[in-house]
Amino acid sequence: MITIQNTKEEDVNDSEKLQVGSKWSVHRKNQTEGSYMAAPTLQQPSFLLANLKADTSTKPLLQRCQDLVKIIDDYPAKELHAIFPWLVETVFGSLDGIIAGWNLRLLHSRSNEYNIVLEFLKPSGPMMKLVYKLQAEEYKYEIPVNYLPGPVKACIQEGVLPDCPLFHNKLQFPLSGLLTLNLALNPFEFFMFNFAYCLLTPKSYPQGQQGSSTDSAYFVLVDTYLKYFLPSEGSVPPSPFSDSRGSVTAPSPRSSSVSFAGYGVHSPSLLKHHIFHQPSVNADPAAQEIWRSETLLQMFVEIWLHHYSLEMYQKLQSPQVKLALLQYRLSMSSMPCQPYAPPGSGTRHTYQEPFSPTEEHVLVVRLLVKHLHAFANSLKPEQLSSSPSAHSHTHTSPLEEFKRVVVQRFVQQKLYLFLQNCFGHWPLDASFRAVLETWLSYIQPWRYTGEKTNPQQDQNRTVPDKWESFVQENLLMYTKLFQVFLNRAVRTDLVNAKNALMVFRVAKVFAQPNLAEMIQKGEQLFLEPEHVLHHRQPRGYLTPSQGGSYVSSRQRVVTDMVFRVKSHVYALEGQDCQYKQMFGTELRGAVMKLIQIIAQARQTAKRISDHSSVATANNSFMSWFGLGSSDHNNTFNGAEDSGECLKKTHEFLDRALENLCQIFKLNQGQLTQLISNLGSSEDDGNCKQLPDCIQGENGLILTDLGRKQIISGLRRFDIQYQGDPELQPIRSYENALLVRLLYRISSLINDRFGGHMNALCSRPDFLGRLGRHYLADPDSTTQLKQSPLSRRTLERNRQPRLSLRPLASYRTILLLLVFYAFGGVLSLGPVSSILLILSGCFLLGLVMTLFGDKLKKH
Repeated sequence: MITIQNTKEEDVNDSEKLQVGSKWSVHRKNQTEGSYMAAPTLQQPSFLLANLKADTSTKPLLQRCQDLVKIIDDYPAKELHAIFPWLVETVFGSLDGIIAGWNLRLLHSRSNEYNIVLEFLKPSGPMMKLVYKLQAEEYKYEIPVNYLPGPVKACIQEGVLPDCPLFHNKLQFPLSGLLTLNLALNPFEFFMFNFAYCLLTPKSYPQGQQGSSTDSAYFVLVDTYLKYFLPSEGSVPPSPFSDSRGSVTAPSPRSSSVSFAGYGVHSPSLLKHHIFHQPSVNADPAAQEIWRSETLLQMFVEIWLHHYSLEMYQKLQSPQVKLALLQYRLSMSSMPCQPYAPPGSGTRHTYQEPFSPTEEHVLVVRLLVKHLHAFANSLKPEQLSSSPSAHSHTHTSPLEEFKRVVVQRFVQQKLYLFLQNCFGHWPLDASFRAVLETWLSYIQPWRYTGEKTNPQQDQNRTVPDKWESFVQENLLMYTKLFQVFLNRAVRTDLVNAKNALMVFRVAKVFAQPNLAEMIQKGEQLFLEPEHVLHHRQPRGYLTPSQGGSYVSSRQRVVTDMVFRVKSHVYALEGQDCQYKQMFGTELRGAVMKLIQIIAQARQTAKRISDHSSVATANNSFMSWFGLGSSDHNNTFNGAEDSGECLKKTHEFLDRALENLCQIFKLNQGQLTQLISNLGSSEDDGNCKQLPDCIQGENGLILTDLGRKQIISGLRRFDIQYQGDPELQPIRSYENALLVRLLYRISSLINDRFGGHMNALCSRPDFLGRLGRHYLADPDSTTQLKQSPLSRRTLERNRQPRLSLRPLASYRTILLLLVFYAFGGVLSLGPVSSILLILSGCFLLGLVMTLFGDKLKKH
């Protein structure tokens, strides 16, 4: 239950308490109920809220938005305070997902309400004006801690504030008997929390509609907010609303006595001098408004990225953090008011359900990553090259300071853990492309510098030397995630063109000139002996942006570089991490294994392509004259393995092999020999064998080796349609009306003369052979391994019978018309033509019956 409080003393005794369950509802307390009498002047907000709720079901969205614009302009903040939580829930939905709100994730540009919503929610629109209006009055709105990400919730319930300043000085201790803690957020934080959380709320999408589209109103709004509050050019626009007392105030400064014990990078706020100290009215507008940019980014990062497993959470609890945790608990035990921790609120209780991001979630994260790179790369060159110690607040704006460290300080650790979780738990299908592109976008910041380059030149462009420090400070993003990707790639069906494309994309990125050398140098710095850090130990493990990277002595520079790489690895993997070199022997062996699988997939794709080409050639022209294969099962085999996709697969895998050889400097002669050996042994020897199986009670059971053979495309089952051929789906080359009509006729004949057909086909003489040619299933002699159920079905369906379905084929109809036309030229009537056709079919059956066995042997 959430209680909304007014922090102003003069409003506390007069305002009404709003209690929120599944919906916001206003309860006016009267004198007969016992405690407080509502002031007559404050009855208007109740009527205002009631009218707005009534309009929700009666007025269209456009009319409601127009009414809200007038209300926001005309009413004072004290009255708007009562409707703000309800309005936020109406727009974004409830945190528990019961109320859908405006369904921003399902609202697309083709909808009539799309432009209305964007206009109302844009950064300079009516909704944000309401936020600024309430921000000036310093109202607070509470959010239950239960809705925070798992690591944050676990940290708070253990009695320690997270390292993120967003949660400092906001914890509200519950009253006696309540089991939940709340966070008191200002209006801007409350709005952005609900907006960010909207992405995580489970949604039920209509049938045939997906939630991963990048043209939804939510995706567009995220992009708009990022461009507005984190501008690559210029400064953040000032608040469009100002009251008589001056401009909108920033949040109050955080207390210096608050413990920063937590996990991850332990550092105070980046811009505490500018953001969290109350600015004066005459202060720099950028310094006054920059707090919104930091708040928005922290809210997005904490809500979208701060998710990882229980094991990772416990792993990140370093000895320093555990000591700070103990000190904080000792200090809390001496406080008169202690936070209430319900039984079972420990770490394992918090992590009952694992976090599984959706494809839509990952696409939004990629948008955030790309924009942050563009935002950070817009830093002015003269400030980028200056010494950190030379910064002064008179020459460097807060926004420029923000750009300098925004990626390393705010995003690096949480994005690494987020991607690691996705790499380990995402299904082995093509939807992983969203996660892959998010990773590749982060490790290529040079793509988002704003410079326009020729696409052909960009493919072979050398990574500039200035990005060497970024590669070193993000070493695990390159090496550890590449190793995890290798583990996925060897278990993926690389014959599929989409999966082959992902392997090619990764190999292409890492094959960029100069990148592999930068990664190798970073690994060498990390493997430097510990004694080089002894004279710098008092500094502790700071973030790379705090180290002295630009010093005169070369030894000091190398020492700083070693320190930055080691602190990066230890901050993300813990002090006891076992680092595996990307260019070491173990990983080189894994790359060779991937190359073998790529070579096998290339051979499989080539074999399938050749088989499809032969089958297509056999059934192209001659099949119109009845001389080709009439196997209906071809419709079901290889439906997705079209020639174009297989051609792309072969191209992607070829280029991936070239790039892998370039990255790891593999011997081309050995690689050629390996591929040729695979082509001679695996392809020829195994292509016609079944996957490795064992015989069970109900049929064949695949072994682990057999599953791997199927995934890699080395072997496959001979899949054929085993149902009643007469009941197969109607093909595009068949007339639906004739198929149904001829089926009824043949069914009547089979029911009437079924016994005679069985007797005829059972005879061992020539007539029996002739009857089996016309009445028996041509595939009845094919021996396939089947399950008991399909075996019984085949025995029931393979009784001799007459099939007239071939007469419904457009090919047969066209051939009959050609014969009738030819008969007309020879002055033959319809009856004579029919008798001639039946005689020809009978003679063909005689020839096939007499010489069929000899033809099969040849």
